[in-house]
This record gives sequence, C-alpha cells and structure tokens, in this order.
Amino acid sequence: MTDKKSNAMWGGRFAAGPDAIMEAINASIDFDKRLASQDIAGSRAHAAMLAKQGIITDTDAEAIREGLLTVLSEIEGGEFAFSTALEDIHMNVESRLKEIIGEAAGRLHTARSRNDQVATDFKLWTREQYDAAISGLDALIRALIAQAEEGADWVMPGFTHLQTAQPVTWGHHMMAYVEMFGRDMSRFKDARARMNESPLGSAALAGTGFPIDRHMTAEALGFDRPTANSLDAVADRDFALEFLSCSSICAMHLSRFAEELVIWSSAQFRFVTLSDRFSTGSSIMPQKKNPDAAELIRAKVGRIFGANVALMMVMKGLPLAYSKDMQEDKEQVFDAADNLMIALAAMTGMVSDMSGNIDNLRAAAASGFSTATDLADWLVREAGLPFRDAHHVTGALVAMAEKKGCDLPELSLEDMKTVHDAITDGVFDVLTVENSVASRTSYGGTAPVQVRAQIARWKEVLG
Repeated sequence: MTDKKSNAMWGGRFAAGPDAIMEAINASIDFDKRLASQDIAGSRAHAAMLAKQGIITDTDAEAIREGLLTVLSEIEGGEFAFSTALEDIHMNVESRLKEIIGEAAGRLHTARSRNDQVATDFKLWTREQYDAAISGLDALIRALIAQAEEGADWVMPGFTHLQTAQPVTWGHHMMAYVEMFGRDMSRFKDARARMNESPLGSAALAGTGFPIDRHMTAEALGFDRPTANSLDAVADRDFALEFLSCSSICAMHLSRFAEELVIWSSAQFRFVTLSDRFSTGSSIMPQKKNPDAAELIRAKVGRIFGANVALMMVMKGLPLAYSKDMQEDKEQVFDAADNLMIALAAMTGMVSDMSGNIDNLRAAAASGFSTATDLADWLVREAGLPFRDAHHVTGALVAMAEKKGCDLPELSLEDMKTVHDAITDGVFDVLTVENSVASRTSYGGTAPVQVRAQIARWKEVLG
C-alpha cells in the first residue's frame, strides 16, 4: 500500500512509497523524537534568519514561529501524534506545522537540508549532555572533597596489587578520585568547546545559493561560530564520539571507585558503611546489606564503552558526506548519556552518605608491615645505609617479625640489632602509622598537611 504522506515528503522523484519493511528500517522517530525541542529551536532560528535576509516574508516567519511554539507545546504536553510514516522528528514537526499554519510551513525548509538540520539538532542535544556531565562531576567532586576534609588525618592502608603497601590517609584516597574526576571534567569541557560550531546552513553538503547569514543562526543557538566546511559539517559526528570517549573514561573511573566501595563495605573489610538509601537486602538472607548501587555503577562502563565502539564502527567506513548509516548514531549516545548521568548521581549520593569506619581503617593500616618502607628510609637517613642495603635489612626484619607472629613495631630493639647494629630506639618513632603518614610531606603526598593544601586548591578551582 502506497503511503502518500511519505511519498509526498520525498517529492516527485518517486512513484511509490516504501513497503512496511523499508518503512521500519528507515524510520528513526521512535528515538529521535528526543530531539524535538532542539529541532524546533533550530527551526525558529532558521526562520528568523530567513526573514531578516529577505528570503521569506516577516508574515510567514511570524506564522512559523507561532506554529512551532504550538507544536512544541503539544509535544511537551504529550498531545503530539508521532508518525513512523514521516520517518523522523524533522518531518513530523514540519507536517504538523503545515496542518497548523498552511503553506507557509513549506518555506521553512528553504536553504537547509535534513542533513544540516539533524547535525544541528544532535549537536544541540549533545551539548546539553556535556553540560549535564560537567555539572554532575562538579557535584561528585564536591562530595569527595567533603569526605576528604572530614578524614584528612584518618589513617588507612594504601594498596598496590590489592596488598597492603604503605599507610595513607582517608583524605588522600578521596582526593585521588577528585583528581581523576577533575580530569574527566576537563575532558568534557575541552570537547564541548571544540564542538560548539553550528552546522546549520551547510544544507545537504555544498552550502546554498541563498544569501543566508550563518553567523546569525549560530549566535541564536549559542554556538561560537558556524562550521567552516559544509561537507565536513554534515558528515561530522566527532562531537558525539568525543562525548562517548569522555563518558567511557569517566565511567571507568566510576567503576574503579565502585569496586572499592563493594570491597570496603564487605564484612571482611568494614572500611565503610553505606547508607540504606544506596543498599538493598536479600530475599533469603536477612543479614545481608548489598552495595547494589555500586555494583550497578560498576556495570555501566560496559554499556557506555559499548556505545563508543558501536558508533566508531558506524563511522569508520563512511565516505563524505552524509550516509544513512549515520541514523544509527543517536541511540548509542542517548543510552550512554542516560547511564552516565544516573551513575554520577548514584555515586554522588553514596559518597555523600557513606561513613568511614575510623577504627577499622586504622587497624588495617597498621597490619601487613605497612611501615616497612619507613624503616628502610630511616636506615638511609639515620644509619647512612645505601637504600638497596636498607631495603635488604628491612626485608630481613620483616621475615623475623613474620616468624615471631608480630608486626614491626612489636620487635624489640635487641632483635633488630641482631640484623643491623646501627639501629637505635629512634626507629620506633617512624614505625607508627600516624608518624608514617605525617612524614609524607612531599607535594602531592599523603600527609594531612598536604591533603588539606590540595583540598584548599580544589575549592578555589571549583569556586
């Protein structure tokens, strides 16, 4: 059965409309209707520019403006009937506009194509996601800073290979994630600045012969400038790829922290207590308090990274300029943006609500010979040993403590002197975890004084 509305959209070139299968594979309205407000914003800017340039009359421009506002109101109110036969959000809006204002609606598409129209819509939508991600990261960083400030001098174990390495402070650990998420924020900001050029007016691929003012529409839509090459403008999806790339790295950081929260909240660690708001119970085991929010955040990286790879695969073999393959660009970005934002919000909530278990953190920091490096450093400073010799002596003392079933501070001075007679009772000053962290005063170190300095720096950065 021929669909006259769809056939009319394509014009006189085609004698028959698509059959049901072609219509199903060709239509994008089920997902690109999310671009409705951006589509209408772009159309309003375009119509105003056409009128200013004398390409359409002021009367038609005003009718288009009012009609588009009516369409937007219907969409936002849930009263708009989307049609698969009309393929996409652009033609759904234009068709309804024609029903409202008549033939003037047909003049809206002067000097543009769906190619530059969709590029503009998608850029506008993605730009909003950049802003949302930046805002979400700002909130998460502030929550981490609050945790760091509260526990700037709480002692906890630092790990390498998930084995006890050296004591660090809770504040230092929180600030490590501030640095990670700070880099994520800078990536989103950099990419947002780079993508903020308007494709509108590039038309199908070659520009237009109408005397349009692309700088006017760019300014109206909040872009810094129009794109400089019409071929590139309609073929480019770097702005979406960069969003997915930034989101993938950010999701990876969220996943790493989520993994730590899963471990830390377990009965074997008990480093943190997560609030009931971000935990669930078990249907069979009444004692369970599961860190489900953290686990779900940990899983989000798979979806987001998958979206990044999917769009890379869509774009990798496309010649200039536009190909229908590019219709497959939006669903991945929509899904990734949704999942990134819920992950950021959930992590911010968990960080804001969680409580560090100070006694358990301190006890764990003091176990596993965590101050062995401090002992080696003391041998270098006080006994004048080369570090490699000090490393060997310390290893022998660790072996002795293991054999005795005790930790380094519990060895007697006499025991230590059997390994190296230059050791004095001054060594015990460096074997407490509090003295260990306090001594790490190098820039970026774990000493509370350094942690507080970094907190102050970040507060200034965030404003």
